[in-house]
Amino acid sequence: MPDYKNTLNLPDSPFPMRGDLAKREPGWVKSWQEKRRYEAIRKAAAGRPKFILHDGPPYANGDIHIGHAVNKILKDIIVKAKTLSGFDAPYVPGWDCHGLPIELQVEKTHGKAIPPAKFRELCRTYAAEQIERQKADFIRLGVLGDWDHPYRTMDFQFEADTLRALGQVQTAGYLYQGAKPVHWCVDCGSALAEAEVEYEDKTSPAIDVGFAVADRADLARRFDIAAINEPIQVVIWTTTPWTLPANQAVALHPDFQYALVRTTKGLLILADSLTDAALTRYGLNEGAEVIARTTGQALEGTLLWHPFQERQVAVIVGDHVTADAGTGAVHTAPGHGLDDYVIGSRYGLKVDNPVGDDGRFYAGVPLVGGMSIWQANPLILETLEASGNLLAHDKLLHSYPHCWRHKTPIIFRATRQWFIGMDSRGQDSGIRDQGGTLREQAMAAVEATQFFPSWGRARLEAMIKNRPDWCVSRQRNWGVPMPFFTHKETGELHPRTSELLETVAKRVEQAGIEAWFALDPAELLGDDAAHYNKTGHTLDVWFDSGVTHACVLKRRPELAHPADLYLEGSDQHRGWFQSSLLTGCAIDGRAPYQALLTHGFVVDGKGHKMSKSKGNVVAPQKVMDQYGADILRLWVATTDYSGELTISDEILKRVVEGYRRIRNTLKFLLANLSDFDPKTHALPVEDWLEIDRYALALTRKLQGELQAHYDAYEFHFIVQKLQSFCSEDLGGFYLDILKDRLYTGGADSRARRAAQNALHHLTHALVRWMAPILSFTGEEVWVQLAGEDSSVFLHTWHELPAQADEAALLDRWTRIRAVRAEVQKELEAVRVAGAIGSSLQAEVTLHASPDTQALLAPLGDDLRFVLITSQARVVTADTDRIEVTPSTAKKCERCWHYRDDVDAHADHPGLCGRCVSNLYGDGEARTHA
Repeated sequence: MPDYKNTLNLPDSPFPMRGDLAKREPGWVKSWQEKRRYEAIRKAAAGRPKFILHDGPPYANGDIHIGHAVNKILKDIIVKAKTLSGFDAPYVPGWDCHGLPIELQVEKTHGKAIPPAKFRELCRTYAAEQIERQKADFIRLGVLGDWDHPYRTMDFQFEADTLRALGQVQTAGYLYQGAKPVHWCVDCGSALAEAEVEYEDKTSPAIDVGFAVADRADLARRFDIAAINEPIQVVIWTTTPWTLPANQAVALHPDFQYALVRTTKGLLILADSLTDAALTRYGLNEGAEVIARTTGQALEGTLLWHPFQERQVAVIVGDHVTADAGTGAVHTAPGHGLDDYVIGSRYGLKVDNPVGDDGRFYAGVPLVGGMSIWQANPLILETLEASGNLLAHDKLLHSYPHCWRHKTPIIFRATRQWFIGMDSRGQDSGIRDQGGTLREQAMAAVEATQFFPSWGRARLEAMIKNRPDWCVSRQRNWGVPMPFFTHKETGELHPRTSELLETVAKRVEQAGIEAWFALDPAELLGDDAAHYNKTGHTLDVWFDSGVTHACVLKRRPELAHPADLYLEGSDQHRGWFQSSLLTGCAIDGRAPYQALLTHGFVVDGKGHKMSKSKGNVVAPQKVMDQYGADILRLWVATTDYSGELTISDEILKRVVEGYRRIRNTLKFLLANLSDFDPKTHALPVEDWLEIDRYALALTRKLQGELQAHYDAYEFHFIVQKLQSFCSEDLGGFYLDILKDRLYTGGADSRARRAAQNALHHLTHALVRWMAPILSFTGEEVWVQLAGEDSSVFLHTWHELPAQADEAALLDRWTRIRAVRAEVQKELEAVRVAGAIGSSLQAEVTLHASPDTQALLAPLGDDLRFVLITSQARVVTADTDRIEVTPSTAKKCERCWHYRDDVDAHADHPGLCGRCVSNLYGDGEARTHA
């Protein structure tokens, strides 16, 4: 029997079945760099509409972790998709370089006894080293961008422009200096921003303390009762005994009812609704009697004795007092609490802060001078116990603010700091029209912003609505200075502040922030220098990154302001999203972005937060080394980033399987296009077979859906539909049917070339769809299609050839596929029973109702190719029924169909008539499949 294998059009392609991504991807990275792929894309996209995704700068400290990888991959997918959508989408990466974490690393390596100028030099060097390490990993992820010209907040130009942005905020009237309580970390020795505070459980002493009434006769009048001769105490409840030395008042709610209660320890004043609980806590229920009630408003102005200092404080009233716990009376120390500060300002109370930067009381403070606040707590309790002012003492586990760096409890303490006022109304400085307070402008800007996912709006609104004024000053060495001169007596800024600031900015452009620290005030102020202080504050690093819209978007010619999109993790609602919003509103009266996209955090396979101590950290470097960056990119795209992103070895293995299905599809497509030249072999769509035109219609429909998902940043839907298309529409249907025509048809027959025309367009569409996600694989495929010197990212979505009546075509073949699915079930049942092996051993008779017959009859003999059986007949019946019988015909040695005409041609033994015609005659005539 002759061997007909060489007569088949067997596919051939250098595209390997195994991606071997981990080994081969570095070669693609090198190629992109050598061929300056990013610059080529910019050239190809020149003149298109702009789409600007502005990079939120990661901090220049430590190797990248899986969260960094998620963030950069999501950004890269979007930028590449927008490029394919016909936009000019430059991507300028950036880094955040100033601040305490870098200082700590330098101190750890070089010690603390370093001259400030040398210290800043070491910090700058360390940050630069960290950037290069992180950059290499980001590039390895397949992220295309202007890596040769990133922005760094420590670049001299950026530092100078940060000063200018600060000047604009000050000129607009939003910046003020005041002694106001701020979050203070003793370990940092600095004020903290809201975004630098996290809440952890802490056990604190919970105490009830009595403040003795100074004038009993006055109190009797307020309660409208006869004279009182017993001791009387207003009782407060607090978890911070160490703040009592700074007490300036006791606050009640003006509308609450307060009870005057007689107990064995004298008369106590408590909120009526909390009396029973309080007396139970004190063990004074027995015999207790309420002898009078009045409102908090009636008690305003009552004088009380401080519990352990020889001074009096007054009762004040405020709506911030609650009745959900405690006593309904609030110890008020304006130097140690924001609510206390606000109400204290209304009453003109002293903002007393007896605690130094190191968390110790100043030496002259009575009772606790020289002690740390935590050492002072037990002594204060002993003193209160001895004087009879301590009614109860317990321990309370509660949520308490901690420093996000040191993980240690922080305190509120009033210091002279610079603030951006949330409720300040800007001045008409000529920069822009002013419109309401900064808070009102920010709320309006949030309303004008598009959110992905939509819940981000409510979260950011709540934060803006409730946030205090922004403390933007810090007490650090490694940071952008606040280049102000303040009068030694009045504290007022120099009248030439704007002019002086620009002069300093020009110097910083040349020499960096050291230009300010090395500056002798007399150089700029002349004789005025004797009357002014040169401020030593540095800016909150959130201000640095928050003004990238001014220092990058407005400065770089290839970018634009406002950005179309900011994309960061969900923690940035209280961080970069917010600092950018506030500085944008202060400078421009609007947000610096049109839309915000938020992604969740990465957790392990059990949903646990990743931690080195738990040993459940998944390092992106390890994933790339083991599986390749495209697998990591596919995992990111597969996961719904709007919630937590779960990763584990098991999950990654499933991602690898999904990748293999896509890759196998690509190999089939490329192999069967190996002898196809679109310039020579192109056919008009009307000359294609009907199933090819259906595949084209299916491709166009999917392309529309995928483009919509890319526009809505719904990448997990894209992956789902891509994988379904490859496995079900292609592998499970179209390509499965096509194999016979591709392999056994005449090499240059219309039927085969029609199939290749469809595959050509399908492949060009598919490689573009996947390229933003599977970038290395996309480039690998593109080389097979277009040659070494091209790139898929130099193109836009594939323009598919037009054809009429696609809706009808899709409907018709959807119904044909439903019939085919039922036939496959019957074939499988017969195969399991052992009557047939492959489906080609079967003959199928479809007993069809009129509707089904009308659907299938036009296919004629092509129906057997659709069903992948050797024979298929349609006979009229009242209802649909499928009959499967094993074929009794001989098997063709070439196409493996079982046909009655095998061996009918003596010159070609073993062949069926169709194969003889395809090899030696005019070729078979096929119209549908």
